[in-house]
Order: sequence, then structure tokens, then C-alpha cells
Amino acid sequence: MERKTIYLCLAHMSEEGWEQKYIKEAFDTNWVVPLGPNVNAFEKDLEAFVGQDKKVVALSAGTAAVHLALIGCGVGPGDEVCVQSFTFCASSHPIKYLGATPVFIDSEKDSWNMDPELLEQAILDRKAKTGKYPKAIVPVALYGMPYDCTRIMEIGNKYGIPVIEDAAEGFGSCFKGQVLGTFGKYGVLSFNGNKMITTSGGGALICQDEEQKNKIMWYATQAREAYPYYQHEEIGYNYRMSNICAGIGRGQMSIVNDHIAHHKHVQARYAELLKDVQGIHLHCAPNADYDANYWLCAITIDPEVRIQGQENAYKETVKSAVGGAAGVIHEVDCPTTDCQPNDNVEALRVFLLAKKIEARPVWKPMHKQPVYADSPAYVNGVSEAVFQKGMCLPAGPMVTDEDIEYIVESIKEAII
Repeated sequence: MERKTIYLCLAHMSEEGWEQKYIKEAFDTNWVVPLGPNVNAFEKDLEAFVGQDKKVVALSAGTAAVHLALIGCGVGPGDEVCVQSFTFCASSHPIKYLGATPVFIDSEKDSWNMDPELLEQAILDRKAKTGKYPKAIVPVALYGMPYDCTRIMEIGNKYGIPVIEDAAEGFGSCFKGQVLGTFGKYGVLSFNGNKMITTSGGGALICQDEEQKNKIMWYATQAREAYPYYQHEEIGYNYRMSNICAGIGRGQMSIVNDHIAHHKHVQARYAELLKDVQGIHLHCAPNADYDANYWLCAITIDPEVRIQGQENAYKETVKSAVGGAAGVIHEVDCPTTDCQPNDNVEALRVFLLAKKIEARPVWKPMHKQPVYADSPAYVNGVSEAVFQKGMCLPAGPMVTDEDIEYIVESIKEAII
């Protein structure tokens, strides 16, 4: 029998079919709009899950949640925002949407997330250089790993700078027992098709109270004034989640704890099977305060490890998107850049792909992206070093113990 492709992380529907039930209700009642009973119920489910008496707004994407959180913090043209460099572009692009400037902060060695000491240095340096403090701080839960909530919140409070937690990859992760996204002024969630739970596409913003939630909802529904006709005094956005997508989310909430438990189990199996593989290191939580959901399981590969086919790495340009990315990508003339994964990482990715195993490099730090060449960056070399030797392995609900064994055996086979 031909082996199936093992994807990095794909959504999995509940066995009871709750998603279909709620979607059918939406069609039966003709609530096929960006609002409705499923949206309200999904928000209540999320509020119960995150706790801390927080309020939640369901939105069209995690990127939309970042955008609205920045607006809620008063970010505008000429402002600066401290944001983690080691992340996906959705954490930083909305800063540019608003005419503000991202100030990139490198990572600490153990968690791979925002380094609090660099953050404080950056805040003081930006104040000295510009005469004002950054308008917000955006730490990111990279691959589900918590950031140091204690120190980052201390620094934010010390300088009066609100914290927007980008927990898009960290849904259900906790720091010292508290759910990520509930420490700062806002918390960002994502329900993209590859996240811990999905609404096919979508996101949410965790707010501190009902007043804050209502303000975000107002911006998310085109910022209409209370007249019998359409009156707009501020710019709003069409960012609310649809009733159909929210129906999927309601069904997914019935299995969210199962999904989190599965990802942690996958991490534990990788840890057991990779412990004696020389030169391969699994990224793990620094200590018991960091309760990661392990959305993706990440490894680093020592530079001296030799992989089959390594001599052919980066010899040809990539013709299609890597890692499940959709849409259109620009073709390039040169297969290399000045900052890329080591040859052995690329060779292992290609080797695993031939074995029908989807793996991908870790995020390229934003301060090394050409589009941000002119943005301030406070770096210590950690994120760039991890990018050069890091790789993500499959960890989703569809990944079985047999799959994990096959993946590890394939990694061993690839090593010369």
C-alpha cells in the first residue's frame, strides 16, 4: 500500500460531527453572514476556555486581530512598536499597515522568544533616539512555546507600554498556569487551517473587558455611527468572523483539549526517539513555568551533521511554495540568499519530502527580511543561528505514533 503524505499540521474534525451540525443550523436559519448565533456562542466558548474574566471578539484572521489590537493601543503613523523578530510576518506587517515602524527584538536562547533584556535596552535606546517610548510590545509564542510573561509584563508596566500577546501559535499554552493571551492588554489567537483548532480561516482578539471588546467589534464592523443611515467618523474594517466559520469553531472547541494533549504526546515521542540521535536536538520548554502546546515540534541540526544529497542543496530555484503555503509566489533567479538554513537542513527537508514527510525551515527572522531592511533591530544572534539550523517536524492531530517512528527512522537514514 502506498504511504500517505505526513503533513506538518492539518486540522481534524470532531468525530461527533459537531462542526457539520452548527454549519447546518446556520444554513437552515439563513444565518450565512459575518455575525450570528454561532459567532456569539463561539466567543462564549473561547471566553470560558481562556478564563481570567476576559472577553473575546471573533475575527476573520489572526492578522486582523493584530491589526485591531495595534489600533486599540493607539498606534499610528510615526509610532514605533517593539515586536519579536523570530516570527511569521503577520506579527509585524500590521504595524506597517498603520504607518508605524517595527522595532525588532531578538530571542533568548532557551525559549527562542523575545529576550526581555534586549527589549528593555531597545525601549531605552528608542526613547533616547526618538524622544518617546514605543507605543506597544508584541511578544510571540513561537511554535506554541510561551514567552517570559513575568519579565515582559514587568517591563511593559515599568514604562507604561501596553503588551499585545501574539498567541496565534500558542492557543492553550500556559505560563505559570495562566493561559497565554490573558496577561497583556490584548491577546491574539489564530484559527487558520493548520492551527490547534480551526475555523478554516479566522482568528480572535482577547480583550480585558466588555468596553474594550465593544470598541474592537466597532472597528471590525466598519466603524458605523448610531444613525439610521451609514455615517462614518473613523476608518473601520470588515474583520468579523462569519457565522459559518464560527460553526466550525464551536465544533472544534469540543476537541481542543484532545488536540493539545495529542501535540504534547507527539513532542514526548519525538523526545524519546531522538534522544540518542547524534547532532539532532529537540526544542523543549526551558522549565516547568513554560507549558507549551507544541503546535509544531522543532529540531536543530548541528552544522557538522552530514545528510544524503547535501552537495545538491540550493542548486535549483524553488518553483512552488514550501510548507503548505497557498497562493502565488514570485519566482526567483537565484536559489540562495544572504541568510538561509544550512545546506544540511535543506538537504534533510528534501530527503524527507521524497519520503512523503512534510518538514519546513523555522521562520526566517523578520530583521533579516529584505522588506524590513530599514527597520531598527536589537539583535544577539540567537534567532539567526536557530534559523540556520532549525526545522519543524509534523505534529498535527493526524500524526500517529507509527508516523513519528517513520519520521525518526527517515531522519536516521538521511544522516551519513
